[in-house]
Amino acid sequence: MPKEIHTIGVLTSGGDAPGMNAAIRAVVRRAIVQGKKVKGIKKGYNGLLNEEIIDMDVTSVSDTIQRGGTILYTARCQEFLTPEGQKEGARICEKHGIDGLVVIGGDGSFKGAQKLAALGINTVGLPGTIDLDIACTDYTIGFDTAVNTAMEAIDKVRDTSTSHERCSIIEVMGRNAGYIALWCGIANGAEDILLPERYDYDEQKLIDSIIRNRKLGKKHHIIVNAEGIGHSASMARRIEAATGMETRATILGHMQRGGNPTCRDRVYASVMGAYAVDLLCEGASNRVVAYKDGRYTDFDIDDALAMQKDISEYVYGVSRSLAI
Repeated sequence: MPKEIHTIGVLTSGGDAPGMNAAIRAVVRRAIVQGKKVKGIKKGYNGLLNEEIIDMDVTSVSDTIQRGGTILYTARCQEFLTPEGQKEGARICEKHGIDGLVVIGGDGSFKGAQKLAALGINTVGLPGTIDLDIACTDYTIGFDTAVNTAMEAIDKVRDTSTSHERCSIIEVMGRNAGYIALWCGIANGAEDILLPERYDYDEQKLIDSIIRNRKLGKKHHIIVNAEGIGHSASMARRIEAATGMETRATILGHMQRGGNPTCRDRVYASVMGAYAVDLLCEGASNRVVAYKDGRYTDFDIDDALAMQKDISEYVYGVSRSLAI
């Protein structure tokens, strides 16, 4: 018989992402509607080990769906990477009566959920990361807001880049994934897009592109650079020295992780949060909720972590052809 769940815990782990609060809200309210108790765990796995655990009710998540960040806070936790830390986490869950746990975060957070599931705590993961780098899902909570924030910022940088007839290298987040850079490169009409998955580190190609475009009458040049490549400031100095074109680097940074979530991030996060509760109520464990091929679904965490994700070659090819 499937294990009956009485109390559901929820935590956010790793980097914060817009829409996490919508997911927390959905978990709390869907669980209460189904007759379950809910406990919020502050500061991720670190807070679990420190027993920073609170009771939550429907009013605990009032006026939160529109807020960025996470009301439960988040933190990294090296101790939870150890078998001792994982066993202690399971013991604390049992101590507080938490027999089902929703973990909102990325791949690292899912590895923690996987370990707790093996120790008898039913767990379900929600993909919460602006990086869009979780292979089992076409959508991750926070990406839509982050990419729109970056797009709007790049539009503004383009205005001043055009006014000063300069080259602008704009570095966006994404860790080792190039999805934010690719989307912004297309949406902002960048002349060059540098992705960790495709960049060959041949700066001469960038220099030749700038020189060629200047001969054609182009007055400015936009390069969108992914965080996984980085070194935008030193790259700007080298390009300016080689081309004679004033070149500036702008690193957008953590502004991309903040701000009010978009409608898509609020709705998808809400549905995913409810889906996670439904899985736990059915007795499921060691699952990851996903949005794949136009529908909400779920995968075994082991299978999800084993999947590999790469940039679409077709979409990348489109970005190159539109940058001529």
